[in-house]
Amino acid sequence: MQKPALGLVEFVALMATMTSLVALSIDAMLPALIQIGEALNVEEAHQTHLIVTVFFLGMAFGQMFFGPFSDSRGRRLTILVGLCIFALGTFVCMLATNLETMLVGRVIQAFGVSGPRIASMAIIRDLYVGDAMAKVMSFIMMVFILVPMLAPIIGQTVMELTSWFHIFTMFLIVATMAGIWFFSRQGETLPRAKRRKFSRAHFFKSSKFILTHPEVMGYTFAMGCIFGAFLAYLSASQTIFTVFYNVGEWFPYIFATLAFSIGLASYFNGKMVMRFGMRKLCRFALKGVNCFAVVYLALLFAYDGLPPLIPTVAVMFVGFFFVGILFGNLNAMAMQPLGDMAGLGAAIIGCFSSLFSVPVALIVDSFLNGNLMPIGWGFLIFFALAYVSVRFAERVREVVVS
Repeated sequence: MQKPALGLVEFVALMATMTSLVALSIDAMLPALIQIGEALNVEEAHQTHLIVTVFFLGMAFGQMFFGPFSDSRGRRLTILVGLCIFALGTFVCMLATNLETMLVGRVIQAFGVSGPRIASMAIIRDLYVGDAMAKVMSFIMMVFILVPMLAPIIGQTVMELTSWFHIFTMFLIVATMAGIWFFSRQGETLPRAKRRKFSRAHFFKSSKFILTHPEVMGYTFAMGCIFGAFLAYLSASQTIFTVFYNVGEWFPYIFATLAFSIGLASYFNGKMVMRFGMRKLCRFALKGVNCFAVVYLALLFAYDGLPPLIPTVAVMFVGFFFVGILFGNLNAMAMQPLGDMAGLGAAIIGCFSSLFSVPVALIVDSFLNGNLMPIGWGFLIFFALAYVSVRFAERVREVVVS
């Protein structure tokens, strides 16, 4: 393990900036979806939700590429290549005259931004271990939590001062500044002697083990269900609040309130996981999200699919708290059996869960037409499937342990 070259405060700020490019690229777009749809002559409003949804498709393949690339070619080159691809995708989006070109640009963006995200996590692993790593990650998460809250506000501010086009200009500026900061201050943390040459045979052998491991895939499928239902909400959030509820410029602040719930859950989980364990917290949160889904669907039925704004936000705030607990714990539980395959395992788990969650979100959003019943049914069906999948994985684990 190398000695960290930067002070803790600067290192945390730099790594948080790198990892936060993902959240910024997603959430800053939300206030602009309707305007982009109008500019690109999109006929159906729900088609603009693809601008958010396909981003996760690009990230799924980006993680699979940059995971092995980072281990074989080093962290700095991974970040350089990733930022260049991200910039290329941003330029494609800026030149788009139709939705199809915009979506291609978003996939390229997402593929590229996976590089800094993967490499940043690897750098933290290179420099810190044990309690020190946990401490650094907790600080980074505190900063990271702020980005989904602030990004829509930043995006709306840019639109008010200029236009939606310059949200992409802002992406380029932030990525360029982050790259200059990184390459001027942070050295390579993976020496050539420690790099692992990519082996196709090892890749396919390890992939087969992971994809046929019932415990790993049980938790991974549950992650896909949870995130798929949540992604349906996320990609449709502007339509929900600005069209259905007509909140206007209040949308970023309502979104920030609900994002804060997930951030609060991450903080709560960090404090409680050592005391209660991730499995107990996961069971608690799974019961919580399913109760939330039942209550939310009952609320929708009581108001013909569109309940008042305040009860909607209040119920979602509680439900998303449980979702926030599940995000980190399900991933950790899926990773636990993998040992030395952790790097490739993280890439495959992220890729599989994303590839599953994207069509889930697309299917749910395709039924969105004037009310929130599809969102409610999506929560109920896929949260229930997640519960069943986790119970399956737990039974498999109990058999293996016994």
